[in-house]
Amino acid sequence: MRLPDEADIPTQINIVPMIDVIFAILTFFIMSTLFLTRSEGLPVNLPQAATAKQQQVSTKVTVTVDDKGQVSLNRQPIQINNLTKQVEALIGSDSEALVIINADAKVGHGQVVEIMDRLRQVKGAKLAIATQKP
Repeated sequence: MRLPDEADIPTQINIVPMIDVIFAILTFFIMSTLFLTRSEGLPVNLPQAATAKQQQVSTKVTVTVDDKGQVSLNRQPIQINNLTKQVEALIGSDSEALVIINADAKVGHGQVVEIMDRLRQVKGAKLAIATQKP
């Protein structure tokens, strides 16, 4: 028996709140992954290179030269005379260690070459120069 107030309205499921929740969760994950990047060097204006490639190795050591010429080893300021000894101590006996040079675009060519010369004296160290794609 049917009551007179009941109409033949089909049952509906409202999915709008579920879509709102899913978009909120998606926004949370997108925003949180933006902060997961790891910065290994100090912030410098890197030179641009169209043929830059990503390097994958076990040990990474970062040497940074800022626009004022200050040299840092893994974010710690260092004198250029102590660079070779400190890098040798960091990489130890690892033959696959990669030493990345983060030099600001304003740094003179001579200072970068001097740092590269000192790093080439470290046995087992492979050199790389950090760049950014244009």
